Amino acid sequence: MEKLQAEDARYLKRKVKGGSLDVHPTEKALIVQYELEATILGEMGDPMVGERKECQKIIRLKSLNANTDIATLARKVVEECRLIHPSKLPEVEQLLFYLLNRKKSDKREKHPPRDLAPFEGMELDEEANINRIDHYVELLYEDIPEKVRGATLILHLARNPDNLEELLQNETALGALARVLREDWKQSVDLATTIIYVFFCFSSFSQFHGQVTHYKIGALCMNIIEHELKRYDLWQDELQKKAAACDNDHKNQNVKKEHEKAFKKYQGLLIKQEQLLQVALHLLLNLAEDTRTELKMRNKNIVHTLVKTLDREDEELLVLVVSFLKKLSIFLENKNDMAETYAVEKLARLLPCKHEDLLNTTLRLHASPPLISMKQKVSTAPHSFIHPFIPLCASLLSVYVSADESQRQLCMCILYHISVDDRFKSMFAYTDCIPQLMKMLFDCGESPMDPELISFCINLAANKRNAQVICEGNGLKMLMKRGLKLKDVLTMKMIRNVSQHDGPTKNLFIDYVGDLAAQTGVQEREEYVIECLGTLANLTIPDLDWELVLKEYNLVPFLKDHLKPGSAEDDLILEVVIMIGTVSMDDSCAAMMAKSGIISALIELLNSQQEDDEFVCQIVYVFYQMVFHQATRDVIIKDTQAPAYLIDLMHDKNAEIRKVCDNTLDIIAEYDEEWGRKIQSEKFRWHNSQWLEMVDNRAMGDDGEPFMYGDDGEPFMHNGDILERPDLFYSADGIIPADSTISTEFFIGYQNGDMGQAGGFPGSMNIDTFRQSTVTSGQRPATASGFRPEEQLFYS
Repeated sequence: MEKLQAEDARYLKRKVKGGSLDVHPTEKALIVQYELEATILGEMGDPMVGERKECQKIIRLKSLNANTDIATLARKVVEECRLIHPSKLPEVEQLLFYLLNRKKSDKREKHPPRDLAPFEGMELDEEANINRIDHYVELLYEDIPEKVRGATLILHLARNPDNLEELLQNETALGALARVLREDWKQSVDLATTIIYVFFCFSSFSQFHGQVTHYKIGALCMNIIEHELKRYDLWQDELQKKAAACDNDHKNQNVKKEHEKAFKKYQGLLIKQEQLLQVALHLLLNLAEDTRTELKMRNKNIVHTLVKTLDREDEELLVLVVSFLKKLSIFLENKNDMAETYAVEKLARLLPCKHEDLLNTTLRLHASPPLISMKQKVSTAPHSFIHPFIPLCASLLSVYVSADESQRQLCMCILYHISVDDRFKSMFAYTDCIPQLMKMLFDCGESPMDPELISFCINLAANKRNAQVICEGNGLKMLMKRGLKLKDVLTMKMIRNVSQHDGPTKNLFIDYVGDLAAQTGVQEREEYVIECLGTLANLTIPDLDWELVLKEYNLVPFLKDHLKPGSAEDDLILEVVIMIGTVSMDDSCAAMMAKSGIISALIELLNSQQEDDEFVCQIVYVFYQMVFHQATRDVIIKDTQAPAYLIDLMHDKNAEIRKVCDNTLDIIAEYDEEWGRKIQSEKFRWHNSQWLEMVDNRAMGDDGEPFMYGDDGEPFMHNGDILERPDLFYSADGIIPADSTISTEFFIGYQNGDMGQAGGFPGSMNIDTFRQSTVTSGQRPATASGFRPEEQLFYS
């Protein structure tokens, strides 16, 4: 049996009777042991009661192991030790059983997650005893070595959670520790580390945070960390100077020895300093559970301190720092501080690494949405970080694709967040990421896919180059097979993104037009039909016979029925409109649409959805396609009020709608004189509205608008007539030449309605001087927002 002090037993009995702490099972076993010894000594006579400590009998059991027969060994102990009465045999068996199990559990003992491993300098040649705490406190008033010894003894007591409440009640001890730390932390790194470790033991439990804050240990730790980081910079400068001197005079052995000596000294100091930083930062991390305390740390630039510490090489310290940053990153202010200190760039150097905990923690920090948004909004050239980071994560994805599921999931989340930004989508095409993703997709078979995986693939498919990589080999064939067989909405969404890109990838869909069209005629989920119909609508292929597709799969009644407002969800109705715009490129298909009454249905839908820019833009585009064909052009111009609607929309606030309306009206004006004059007049009136308003106000005389006059009440034109000022009109390339003369050709052209030709009104007919040129047939506006997914966005 192990030798135990009698006062320990009395202390444990006091705790059990007082009920101040929950007693560990180990302590209960020790109490039984000492009660047994007290009974034995009591039977020997009263004078022995006061001398229990000196009369203990120590029995060493060398053969106690897993194969030992506890009952036989207990009988042998009772027989050989005359001090133990035979009636105590059951208690001896219980003690032996406890010692055997405790021996096993000690081998399996691990440090708790929030505990720190012992470090160099904590070893002692004596065992700390809670009953001698006053003696340990007295050591704190001696010289530095004795202070270190006293603090280390108290630390050994504090590492046992059962002693914390007893130590907390000893205000003298805690006050002395706080005073010594405040006064002597610069004199000894070991002393500072040991005392902070004591308070760290208290900070591991939330109920003791108030006492740690009372002694202002957190603020003191911040000062200590800041001072140590400055010392580290000085060490680095001194070491670099010695290294430079050694390089300049490499033949001088004295300089070389001095550099080696300085480097060894630096390594020793660095080890102790990193121990101090680790303990202090861990204490601050525990205290940061309270957001008010965390705000105080932020005011003391805790983020800058942590980011600066990322330059270290100690992996345990880096795990702690990255964990701290992850906790801080949930607040916007801390995230902004990380952006200012280039935290993302410094974190990138930690990947990949062999330390599993550091790798996992760093990936979790990178995968957190606040940090991802910071990557996307970094003002200092985000490409400089993202460009090398994408292949790095892609390589990690391939490494962990079959090894560690959690690591693979983290890499997937990081890459998904990066793929949300259109600026970075194209970078994935130049890594092996997409082939890995396709392999993972096909390995799923018919089982459901991870949401992160398919979402990531959907984002990548929105880029033209990525779509080409996806379709390489049998990529598109395998995707279509899975999407059509399993009726998988997300897979079809990925296919739809692939189909929107012009080029060779779009021609690959010709073989699947029939399969996609067949999905619209059956009772499928609306979400699934939307994706299939959207894929068909993207196939603006000149060689595709849409008339045959419409007849074979009887799509015209389906399209007309779903144009009625309220017949389906708006998303499905919008896809139907886009589909009609696609098939209207074909002359025969446009005629079929006109005969079926779809044009009037579109006008009715335009009336009901006039507030939705997306609906308006796509319906106007259908009219634009139909006016190219004689049969549908006559229906639109003569049998409907579509031109009147288009004139009203010609000045819509949405630029994309205005552009499509102008192009459509130009074609109508070219083929119908009456509508041409109306359109011409409206464009002239709109373009010269300010000038006409000024003329009207001038005609009103003194009752005109005040803006016709200056501040002094005099008219800007004084006594002249505005119509007598030809220099105010267009000159050189406009309506009136620079010499103020008007040629006869001008009036002839005006009377004939040829103002859209050279020298005509800007913005009329086939050229829009103030906006973009006309849209060629087949070029659909991608969205009402006016850009296509594959277009490069402009960033100032």
